Amino acid sequence: MQVHEADQAGFAGIDWSKPWFAQFAGRGGRWQQAALTSYAALLAQMNADAREMRRTTGRGQRLAFIAQDDLPPGAAYEAHIASTGCVPTRHNLHDFFNGSMWFAFPRIKAALNARQSAAIDVLGVGPTRGGVRDTLTLFDENALLFACADPALSAALRGFDWQTLLVTGRGAWGTQCEVRCFGHALLEKLIAPFKACTGHAWVVEVPPAYFDWDAATRDAWLDEAVSAALLNTEALTSRMFAPLPVLGIPGWWPENESPSFYDDAAVFRTGRRTR
Repeated sequence: MQVHEADQAGFAGIDWSKPWFAQFAGRGGRWQQAALTSYAALLAQMNADAREMRRTTGRGQRLAFIAQDDLPPGAAYEAHIASTGCVPTRHNLHDFFNGSMWFAFPRIKAALNARQSAAIDVLGVGPTRGGVRDTLTLFDENALLFACADPALSAALRGFDWQTLLVTGRGAWGTQCEVRCFGHALLEKLIAPFKACTGHAWVVEVPPAYFDWDAATRDAWLDEAVSAALLNTEALTSRMFAPLPVLGIPGWWPENESPSFYDDAAVFRTGRRTR
């Protein structure tokens, strides 16, 4: 199967030097070349990596990727992944980045799948997901992992105090706090970044030593800590997230070097917690 022009433009548009993509560049570059070749080549590359890395899904099934058309009629997506290990995957950016997360943060993806499939077991697949499943979906699609060793910075994020978090506290980024992109829909949007592009930040309290570790060790620690929280927090709600405009993250966009970048109240809002 050949690549449609729109898909080809999308895959070709991934700039791995961008901060939000750079963490996935090693594997992502190989997947990108496969995706530009054909749908079959992409699935083959994803499955080769899955066999090598021995990833598992929410109920311990060995991870694999299948064409979307191979999802049985009437089967629920998350339940199918949990029971078979097979992730239905389309030839598009959305599913490309979704697949990437199974390698970048495998425990988090497995935890999301476990919670989703457990909820489906209890409630079935209805016209609405329910609060917990909605929160899990929001995490899967749009989450940022905000790793922070300074409670004052976490409080600034939760309180919409952009001046403290992003202007006066700018020097703390990289030494006391940082962000990892997780949501695959968010990554898809960041192919063509815009100022109002906002992720849902999940705050992760980390030890000060975290910032002395290399990137792989940090990611493994985040993967373990966040997956445990997702599995052990019964009452998951959307209020557990804090909105964070991605292009406002220090070092992620040249224009935010100017403090006036943050004066745009339509993007950097005061928020519900301060009203």
